[in-house]
Amino acid sequence: MTEPVSLKDVSGVGPATASKLRQVGITTIEALAVTPVREITDKTDIGFEKALQIILEARKLVQADWTTAKELWERRKGMLRCSTGSQKLDALLAGGIETQAMTELIGEYGVGKTQICLKLCVMAQLPRDQGGLEGNALFIDTEGTFSPERVYRMAAATGLDPQQMLNNVIIARAYNSDHQSFLIDNLFKICSEENVKLVVVDSMINHFRGEYVGRENLAERQQKLNQCLHKLLRLAEIYNLAVVDQSGSG
Repeated sequence: MTEPVSLKDVSGVGPATASKLRQVGITTIEALAVTPVREITDKTDIGFEKALQIILEARKLVQADWTTAKELWERRKGMLRCSTGSQKLDALLAGGIETQAMTELIGEYGVGKTQICLKLCVMAQLPRDQGGLEGNALFIDTEGTFSPERVYRMAAATGLDPQQMLNNVIIARAYNSDHQSFLIDNLFKICSEENVKLVVVDSMINHFRGEYVGRENLAERQQKLNQCLHKLLRLAEIYNLAVVDQSGSG
């Protein structure tokens, strides 16, 4: 069967429905197949029955159903690893940061977590035989920690073109938790269009911790945070990219 090339190839998705889905960041059949029904109904005026129908049709096309361990093993063969630029750290990570997964960096303030994230933005652009992912990097900055000067120096020290390296890093400054959630929603579109192979969130918990204070807000905070984390995991699996979250000391 020929691989569908757009949302409109899904039975029940016409131009109007496809437009509504794209407006909320669902731009591919794979993204539609793994999006919860409630998320679609909450963000668009598409009814529950319609949303359920098109999700099921999308799942048929991408075979998002039961699979065998052998099929999973074959799919995992496509998993890549991005070098951190440190031989010792790569050894601890069995070769580097892996795609199809989320890697969380936890440690005390000042131990170098953000520096690792910045270095990964350079390393991800390298060819695979040099430890890279042959793609661009995207950095969601919630704390104002992204330093283009540092990336420039890292690239120059590696003998790479610093200007080109900077040009291949997409940055978004998230100013609150709602803005951060909005940016994550749109990752499915931008990662597909810009050949993004590394997504860094520095840090995932920062805004949520500051805005949802007290035990009475803990459940709501955890629910919204989990939604963001699940979207990032779906993103990593669908596009075979690496997600890195720098979350402080836990």
